[in-house]
Amino acid sequence: MPTEQHKPCPCLSVVIPAYNEEATLALVLEKLISVPHLLEVIVVDDCSTDRTHEVAQRLAAAHRQVRVARLASNRGKTEALRTGFALTRGEIVIVQDADLEYDPAEIPTVIRPILDGHADVVYGSRFLVRRATRVLYFYHYLANKLLTFLSNLLTNLNMTDIETGYKAFRGEIIRNMRITSRGFGFEVEATAKVAKLGCAVYEVPISYYGRTYSEGKKIVLRDGAQALWLVFRFNLFCPLRSSFTRAPELKRLRRDRFPAALDEKLYG
Repeated sequence: MPTEQHKPCPCLSVVIPAYNEEATLALVLEKLISVPHLLEVIVVDDCSTDRTHEVAQRLAAAHRQVRVARLASNRGKTEALRTGFALTRGEIVIVQDADLEYDPAEIPTVIRPILDGHADVVYGSRFLVRRATRVLYFYHYLANKLLTFLSNLLTNLNMTDIETGYKAFRGEIIRNMRITSRGFGFEVEATAKVAKLGCAVYEVPISYYGRTYSEGKKIVLRDGAQALWLVFRFNLFCPLRSSFTRAPELKRLRRDRFPAALDEKLYG
């Protein structure tokens, strides 16, 4: 029996950026429908060239929680996420990849610190106490560790995995975030901006069922090079006042970083 505190009220929005994921999208959506607290699933088709859009539309017709948006041209993961976030209504918003590298059954664990009132933002880490993790590319591991180290150096957060696909936010934070990067830049940009805002950030361990390139993995070397530049861009050259459209309501707002007078001056 769920406690009164954790009764599954519909407060969770799930955003799925999808590009050519006809093989896995249906299974991901079927798993998401049974996730506790689910309010809605927003599938953003990044102008796929396969049947991804048709699969999403069919499932939207079968499940009232599912809504579908389609970009007119292929714009990349970050643009798909920006589009999806703007359509959400939930008090909690989480990103779910369409490729089954992350298991929707673990979403309740990821969002629990927000439900408990401890966190504003939660990252699911593949490098904390491990559950199931597919052993794959060592160079990807090194790149992730380098990006996470540099990000921590500039944000003063002690993160273990900023490139994780599982990121959950209080809805008012992510809907008010000005997202300006492209491609796979969202991971670095979001981390820098929640740090600037002074959010209460948590990490929880998750499983990871990674794909090989032959199985459809899309990130390439130039994406890593872009992420490296964005770590410096968003931490050193992007002020707080240009990071959010208005001051989001936080669980634990650090007034030294975002005093009420500054809030009123910047956002009216």
